[in-house]
Amino acid sequence: MSQFHAQQYERMLDLAVAVLESDEPESLRHLIAERLLEVFGCGTVIFARLDAPGRAGPSGRSDGWAPTSLGSSVQDLVQRRAEQRHPLFTYLAEGEQTPVSMYRLCDTWRNMQCYSEALRDFGTSQQLGIPLPADGNVLRAVSLGRKGSDFSARELEFAARIRPLIVSSDKHIRELLRLRASVPPPADPVASAVQIGLTPREQTVLGLLAEGLTAGGIGRRLAISPHTVNRYTEKIYRKLGTNNRVSTVVLARRTGLVP
Repeated sequence: MSQFHAQQYERMLDLAVAVLESDEPESLRHLIAERLLEVFGCGTVIFARLDAPGRAGPSGRSDGWAPTSLGSSVQDLVQRRAEQRHPLFTYLAEGEQTPVSMYRLCDTWRNMQCYSEALRDFGTSQQLGIPLPADGNVLRAVSLGRKGSDFSARELEFAARIRPLIVSSDKHIRELLRLRASVPPPADPVASAVQIGLTPREQTVLGLLAEGLTAGGIGRRLAISPHTVNRYTEKIYRKLGTNNRVSTVVLARRTGLVP
């Protein structure tokens, strides 16, 4: 760890806190992308997804990106990369989880169309891929692009060290978005006041409690320890005025906090 600047770690840890405390999950991947942009000195950062090829061929899209100026055009960009058989997607399909630069991954990188397009459109000649867990048949990764020299061995090691943080944050975002989509609006103003008292992380844990998951199951889903889950559960009990799982879930359902 001494090889890396302490400020880089501090920025990533601050990011983890921001993700856990944010009540706007739709924007969190953009926030992560912006922080990676700063830490690695990149020109572009994209959360990329590649669906399994269908009759119409591979389908690619993005869940988040930086800078914000990329806008919705990033969706067309990821789709083109899927059609061009970007080497990162082949790497993901093989089940690899280690961050890798395209120069190290592919000897013909400079001759590929995706390389020339990135250089033309963004001035980026180097790319780094940080794999994320697949979502069913959907391959996922964070792709970082910049100009200048290739990502160093030191930077690749740093990417590997912070990858668990990115993965855990991404799992939290996915669960929070899923639970938000299934939870109806609070039935009355009292329920709204109760919900304000819960942090986004506590809302996520509460939703999984209502689904019947054990502390171990919730921990595996959110990539945290059962002990940490129990700490969140105790805070939920205190804020809702309950003292056990059954009464907590009953109250949460009655007030519209969970479906």
